[in-house]
Amino acid sequence: MPTTAIAGPAPDPMGAGRPLTPEILTPETVAHLEERARHVRLETIRLIAIAKVGHYSSTFSCAELFATLYYDAMRLRHGEPRWPDRDRFLMGKGHAAVGLYPLLADWGFFPKELLDGYTRLGNPLGDHPDMTKVPGVDFSSGSIGHALSAGLGMVMGGRMLGQRFDVYVMLGDGEMQEGQVWEAAMAAAHQRAGNLIAIVDRNGYQLDGQVDEVMGIEPLADKWRAFGWEVHEVDGHDVAALATLFRRLKQDEARETPACIIARTLKGKGVGYMEREAGWHLGYLAPEDEAAAIAEIMGQAAARTRFQGDAR
Repeated sequence: MPTTAIAGPAPDPMGAGRPLTPEILTPETVAHLEERARHVRLETIRLIAIAKVGHYSSTFSCAELFATLYYDAMRLRHGEPRWPDRDRFLMGKGHAAVGLYPLLADWGFFPKELLDGYTRLGNPLGDHPDMTKVPGVDFSSGSIGHALSAGLGMVMGGRMLGQRFDVYVMLGDGEMQEGQVWEAAMAAAHQRAGNLIAIVDRNGYQLDGQVDEVMGIEPLADKWRAFGWEVHEVDGHDVAALATLFRRLKQDEARETPACIIARTLKGKGVGYMEREAGWHLGYLAPEDEAAAIAEIMGQAAARTRFQGDAR
């Protein structure tokens, strides 16, 4: 891997190497990842207030995944969204892009001021990501089921060019009902795409209700294994567990088997009533409800800080 690659607890414009070995996960790193996940949730609320409608709960369920990928797992260069050797990230569940944009801005891929015009006429930041308009977006998504195929194509394209980067593809669990996902899974195993990592956000819900009531997908881990993938199941809101797993996969450069991470999550994580109400797949918070949601998110952070202080 190039020594100029970076991945760590904060963007480094100088392009230094990893500050930590894969085995070491400090409390400071964990705290930073938790703060970045909180930033995703708060910015999601702020941006949807501009748009007047948006996908809160689908974004909240993957906030820790976003944070861990962009501040610990992925090899990126600050301010260089087209760096050829960067790791790639694709979203099948493109409707959660509102939580990704703030991180791309934080990496210097576009001016942060663009966030203030989210979804407004002439602004490139839409409800779904457009790779032709938004620097740092590797795949235009919104039509469910295509991202894993595109991710495999990137792996194979890099192989033809003699490049070795990792490709991460985040999929919704409702997306497991798409046949093209399984065609891509079968092809990836056949092609020995060891640097392809699928992440299933297993929050249990899709637009029409509970995933397993619309069309059951279990036993999900066994299905991925049957298609020839290495499978890991993890708490998708535990940044320490996520970072440890991502680091272990990153370190295993000899692996030829693609890896699937099934992240057990809560849709709407962080705002109690959203965790209990599937209707928040798409919605809008009135100003007083927005303030209450922000207070709850910040209150959880304060409680966690007090607990960590007591533990010491």
